[in-house]
Amino acid sequence: MPTPNLTSVDQPEFLTGIHYIAARIRESGWAPHFIIGVGRGGLTPAVYLSHATSVPMLSVDYSSTIPDFSAELLIKLGRRSVADRLLFVDDINDSGGTIAHLKGALAEAGGNLANVRFATLIDNLASAERVDYRFRTIDRSLNKDWFVFPWEQVSPVDKLIHDSEVVPARLA
Repeated sequence: MPTPNLTSVDQPEFLTGIHYIAARIRESGWAPHFIIGVGRGGLTPAVYLSHATSVPMLSVDYSSTIPDFSAELLIKLGRRSVADRLLFVDDINDSGGTIAHLKGALAEAGGNLANVRFATLIDNLASAERVDYRFRTIDRSLNKDWFVFPWEQVSPVDKLIHDSEVVPARLA
């Protein structure tokens, strides 16, 4: 696989994205009770969005695949969604796999998906899943860049390239 085009998302663009999403949430009239950061990429955007909206933040460490910090928390969040509105935040909706997994786990736990929404900084129009709030869109069939968010810019380049190769079809 060829080396991906690493495209930096700089801090000013990131902050603009957070403010943009916060404004769209306010305009929608739908107010979450909790913002849920989806670990690892969604944690930093969720913290910023929590501050921008004054909505408390929780987290689920989906990428860790450690049940105590992922599957078990999703069961609790599913139950919580019966009465509370939850906004899950991630950095990018690429294939839709993370969103599909989260929705499935919440539903399996008896959650009320009508009380669940999703926000990402970047939304792939070709994704199998849709988000409710986004800063910008891409079309993965045209744009094969690997986006490097501010919190990832401290990572060694070889690690970024390795991460981009986890799902080769995404950038092929």
